[in-house]
Amino acid sequence: MPTRSARANTPLAVAFGVNATLPDLLRLLVVPVFGWVAWRDVRTRRVPNRTWLPLLVLGVVLLVWDGWLVWTDGLVVDPRVFTPTPALFVFQVAFSLGLLVPLAYAFWWMGGFGGADAKALIVLAILFPTYPTYLVADMALPAIRQPVGVFALTILSNAVLVGLAYPLALAVRNAFGGHIGKAMVIGRPIAAEDAVEEYGRLLETPDGFTRRGLDLDALRMYLTWRGRSLSELRADPDTYRDPASLPDEPHSPGDGSIPPDGEGPLFPDGEEMIQSEGEGTAHQTDDESTPRSDGGEYEDPWGAEAFFADIEHSAYGTTPAELREGLEVLADSDTVWITPGIPFLVPMFGGLVVSLVAGDMLLWVLEALGIGALG
Repeated sequence: MPTRSARANTPLAVAFGVNATLPDLLRLLVVPVFGWVAWRDVRTRRVPNRTWLPLLVLGVVLLVWDGWLVWTDGLVVDPRVFTPTPALFVFQVAFSLGLLVPLAYAFWWMGGFGGADAKALIVLAILFPTYPTYLVADMALPAIRQPVGVFALTILSNAVLVGLAYPLALAVRNAFGGHIGKAMVIGRPIAAEDAVEEYGRLLETPDGFTRRGLDLDALRMYLTWRGRSLSELRADPDTYRDPASLPDEPHSPGDGSIPPDGEGPLFPDGEEMIQSEGEGTAHQTDDESTPRSDGGEYEDPWGAEAFFADIEHSAYGTTPAELREGLEVLADSDTVWITPGIPFLVPMFGGLVVSLVAGDMLLWVLEALGIGALG
């Protein structure tokens, strides 16, 4: 795309050998933050809400700054730096905010995104509505620009491409390990006793394969609530299947996250793991499904309904039936399949880095396939 001439001249700033407008250089601050966010998402699946507000404020300030430069013709005079017309700038901003922000909310509402994923996409839509330009030596980056010129859209498409590599890598790993099956592209086998040390969800029920198995965060919440370890439940499932084994005063369930090694107690309230036999029959319901050893049926196997009634909120969308089925699988199996999933913030970070350097890789792929043309 051609640049237009300017009546005013905005000098390029220089940082670490990179020449760009000051707003574009400030946008690079998001890269280390997203790197930390991706690492945090892999490690804990939790990103503090306070992470996003400074980035949101930065994005709004830079958007207003860019708008003022475009509107007043305060443009950079350099043939390698693209500077949009006011009409094009307004279109790109409207496209970015009008499409990607509602899209992020819709994905979150439908369960396709976590809250942090949606907030990250909204931040990127505000920070990068147009393509930045970075001059490094004799190169102008990003190298490949899509015609619409909405950089946040490029980041999203690159993130999807980066994310596609994960199931392929998972399938190869499972194939080399001899784990062949329909779950090999979405999951991996682990020792059942290690389930509490993983993020993701089970891919099994007592009836076989499922994509909607027990969420392992919900499992940790349940174990914390009743004050028992998974190894205890596996060692004596008949006892713990009985709702009479529930404690009179359950613990706070927490949020199901895995605490970093050596940081904090198992339970949020600081109590120690209960080692004595569970006592009390305070929680029972009218469900009938699992037979007792004497041929009868428990009213609430594993105390699943009691758990949800006591915590009075959702455990990542898990139902009492899913909790029971997952506990049955973990109690009876030595090896289970889980889908660890991939936190979308990881490919989003990868998509951001790729976009800043290479540009729109979807256009490159289409060109390689002979479907489209670059430029």
